[in-house]
Amino acid sequence: MLVENSTVKDFDKIVELYDAAIAYQKTKFKRNWQRFDDELIMKEIKEKRQWKIVMDGEVACIFATTLSDPHIWKEKNNDPSVYIHRIVTNPLFRGNHFMKHIIEWARIYCRENDLENIRMDTWGDNESLVSYYQQCGFELLGIVTPEQTGELPKHYSCISLALLEIKL
Repeated sequence: MLVENSTVKDFDKIVELYDAAIAYQKTKFKRNWQRFDDELIMKEIKEKRQWKIVMDGEVACIFATTLSDPHIWKEKNNDPSVYIHRIVTNPLFRGNHFMKHIIEWARIYCRENDLENIRMDTWGDNESLVSYYQQCGFELLGIVTPEQTGELPKHYSCISLALLEIKL
């Protein structure tokens, strides 16, 4: 299992996995992501913030990171942190507990980059997902409603978010 930056060659696979995740969300939850803009995905790839987990030569999981998330984290955004977004498992690789591997990767990433926290958010009303992240070691810091802004993806509109953190 290898965690590495996604490349432009991975673009079609990333879009395919996001589309599969959206279809899956529609069968399991009362809300789902909206299709992500191609420009956003390409920007994350070019800025080396789009990641993949490779197993047996296949993209098994993808996720994105950022070092700043002010529209969601407000004043806490000043804390040196890595923010993990949009974790998607390739349906062919479900059951491999990639969240645990992402957390381990993030711990190393934080040490190498002098960061103090691993952070993420998820829908505040998805109790089972919040509980899962807590079982993985995240602490629930609270529920917030993000401000309406053109800076956030469409699925952040009119929702509450659970803020989750692992302090290092």
